[in-house]
Amino acid sequence: MNLSAVAPLSQKAAYLRTLPAIRERCGKVYELATQGKLQYFDYHPENEALAVDLCIGIMKKTYGEENFVAKIPPHGRWRHLDAGAPRVQDLLQTWTSGPNPIDIKEQGRRTIDLFIVSVLLDAGAGNIWKYEEKATGKTFARSEGLGVASFRMFESGFFSSVPDQSYRVDADGLAKITSQRVSEAMQVTSENPMVGVDGRTALLSKLGEALKAHPEYFGKDGRPGNIIDFLQKEVQGSVLPLSALWHVLIDGLSTIWPSRIVLADLPLGDVWPCPALSAASDGKPEESEDLVPFHKLTQWLTYSLMEVFQKVLKWDIAGVEDMTGLPEYRNGGLLVDLGVLTLKDGALPIDPQSGLPHAQPSHPAIVEWRAMTVIELDRIATAIRKALNLTEDQLTLAQILESATWTGGREIAKQKRPQTGGPPIEIDSDGTVF
Repeated sequence: MNLSAVAPLSQKAAYLRTLPAIRERCGKVYELATQGKLQYFDYHPENEALAVDLCIGIMKKTYGEENFVAKIPPHGRWRHLDAGAPRVQDLLQTWTSGPNPIDIKEQGRRTIDLFIVSVLLDAGAGNIWKYEEKATGKTFARSEGLGVASFRMFESGFFSSVPDQSYRVDADGLAKITSQRVSEAMQVTSENPMVGVDGRTALLSKLGEALKAHPEYFGKDGRPGNIIDFLQKEVQGSVLPLSALWHVLIDGLSTIWPSRIVLADLPLGDVWPCPALSAASDGKPEESEDLVPFHKLTQWLTYSLMEVFQKVLKWDIAGVEDMTGLPEYRNGGLLVDLGVLTLKDGALPIDPQSGLPHAQPSHPAIVEWRAMTVIELDRIATAIRKALNLTEDQLTLAQILESATWTGGREIAKQKRPQTGGPPIEIDSDGTVF
């Protein structure tokens, strides 16, 4: 889609919040890479085969040599919430057993409540932070630690304003959350520091405000799980259009993200300028044509909620092909660690302690990295399917993200940086992007 100057800014802004815009704009960055016109990275497509071989090896090692595809779950928050134990399924079982079982819709509302706050708390926690689960005595870090911590917070009623209903998230409960309470619940101390505590707290506070501002989606009590009642009207038979879910999330939750770029009075969220696009344009680029959308956390939330709709409510989702791979540091780190992408000399400053390049999420280098990650994930997924003689329906992008690229990025990071297991480029995160 090419929105020319005759298109009003409001139309351009609306387009940049759609899923198709992500691939289209990232594709433009990829085309520059093939011409050697990126400002911060060089592209080495000959090394994509290394990523494909690594990913297939991990898939077979984890799920077996034969008939393993059916065993691979989709990428979603459910995996992290269940780290070390089937917590979500056990919770669903608790709700359905006993003298007063709750109905399927309320089970769905509660699970969506849990998943939404858990995803918003899922930005990178840093290389040091860990969470000890009192019930099991096990210790978790990174996404799994954040998942288990958020599960226990939900279970304790941390997000609820209703005293006798802990399994709930609502606007009034979120309004009472402070950085100190989040730090205490997540066991943050000077010896166990977490990156972005204030950013996470601000997201939760803004979530509460958004829930109140959109009763058409979230009901009068401002509860995330009430989107079920709104979306029920869009379900045909048992099929929910992905576009309906995306609309609720991108519109209903738009105000929770920092107002980095506003176009036609519409906050764009996870959308960033890419100077390489401007530099490559003939003459002066049209307004907004250098902007690249990612909507990583909204996509991560969408992937996660899709599984709830499918498993709890038994709804099928139509239109999932519009979803992209997630442009974050595990998937992107895989590309850098395997030499598919290499930073140009002197492109970024080097941290004196870690010896690694580092930058803010807004830095043009990070924008190039993330855009290339989106397209490279498509290319690697295609190559994996070709090698295994599988179709896109047989092996979905969500399964590849879960079993291969994300896991591969983590594994190779641990090999190359065993002390931290961190990414090859450090991102100075505030908890609202990654």
